[in-house]
Amino acid sequence: MKVIANNKRATYDYDITLKINSGLVLTGSEVKSLRINSSSIKEAYVQEKKGELWLCNCYIKKYNSSSDKLNEPIRQRKLLISKKELNKLLGSIKKEGLSIVPISMYFNDNGLVKLNIGLGRGKKKYDKRQSQKLKDWNKNKQRLLKNN
Repeated sequence: MKVIANNKRATYDYDITLKINSGLVLTGSEVKSLRINSSSIKEAYVQEKKGELWLCNCYIKKYNSSSDKLNEPIRQRKLLISKKELNKLLGSIKKEGLSIVPISMYFNDNGLVKLNIGLGRGKKKYDKRQSQKLKDWNKNKQRLLKNN
């Protein structure tokens, strides 16, 4: 598994309860561009349209050697997900007010591009402070254990 892009803000801004792997509909030049690690999902989000999930605001740089004239770096890309998981996600969004957040994009063992998405609730400011304290404490604990 080769990681292409990570969304570090996802775990900071959201309390992730469920993680699901999904496929992406991409063009050939986009896949070639991803192989040279020229993408970002920092500001990306997942949106529901007509019973389908779409990845919006994901940046994939134009591949230099491609002949695609209409290659848009930021366009909406369809997510490929099973019907059972889709119904579970859509139900959680509508009933509980949760959000679908892209966490990471990677190549699986077969060479296919996959997107790891999470179902989560937005954190409040005090929750973010608490997670920052915990992160700092873990760093200090590791330093203390290393020095002793």
